[in-house]
Amino acid sequence: MSNSVEVLRKDAAFVPEVRSPTVRRRELGALLRALRLESGFTVEQAADRLLFSMSKLSRMETGHGVATPRDIRDLCELYGVTDEAERDRMLKLAMEGKQQGWWQSYELGFGDYVGLEAAATGLQYFQSSVVPGLLQTADYARAVHEAVIPRLAADRIDELVEVRMMRQRRLTQEPPLTVSVVMDEAAIHRVVGGAAIMRAQLDRLIKMASMPNVTMQVIPFAAGAHPALDCAFRILEFTDVVPEVVYVEALSGGFFVERPDQISTYNKTFDHLRVIALNPQESIDLITGISASYKEDEISRSQ
Repeated sequence: MSNSVEVLRKDAAFVPEVRSPTVRRRELGALLRALRLESGFTVEQAADRLLFSMSKLSRMETGHGVATPRDIRDLCELYGVTDEAERDRMLKLAMEGKQQGWWQSYELGFGDYVGLEAAATGLQYFQSSVVPGLLQTADYARAVHEAVIPRLAADRIDELVEVRMMRQRRLTQEPPLTVSVVMDEAAIHRVVGGAAIMRAQLDRLIKMASMPNVTMQVIPFAAGAHPALDCAFRILEFTDVVPEVVYVEALSGGFFVERPDQISTYNKTFDHLRVIALNPQESIDLITGISASYKEDEISRSQ
């Protein structure tokens, strides 16, 4: 048995039970890929032997496809997995990958991302124009959704705000999600929803920055151009069982980056952004100053 398969099997015992169906499928996919490589098959060769399409096998290995009990049986036979306990564990992963996560009832276009975030151990988050979703107040989140084109129905906005608030539970659940946030200064200046909502949002950022699992930094305007000016992305980290993945936001919907060389580019970019950003205390001082200006405006208007 190869070292890669042994590591996957050993580390699986330490994956916390907060894993989502999305992550279960990715764990199974990582193991299936390791077994295929150990057996010396290409995707094309394995799919041909199993009478699968290449896309079906690829989707299973990346966690995007659901494996049936028959699929697991056939794959185990092809890859020479004879240990009953190992077969049973793979069948269990396949069954758990079919379960419903809490987010799936909301019919989200970004459901796969929420499923990964629900079980991630770490999140590196860069946002250029708005406050990151995990740090938003409900009123701020509502204002963001009200600006979407085409316009959303009021009840749909209610659902999306509810999803955003439920996602934030990951910051306080055990084990809590460790989050490193870098924002462009534009995100804390842009008045979303009005002055009162913006002041409350800034005060929330100050409060959340005191959490032990949250690190927050702001890239000042004075830093000038940087490699992520026109981009917003998140790097999700897991145990060694599931590879890290990057989620990139786009106007028409987000997409995943999963190739190791591309993920490396995003990691290097995020590291660079942290270097050019203000340190956490300087960032909070900046946010505090902007929040204070809103309070001063309120006082002057009331006089």
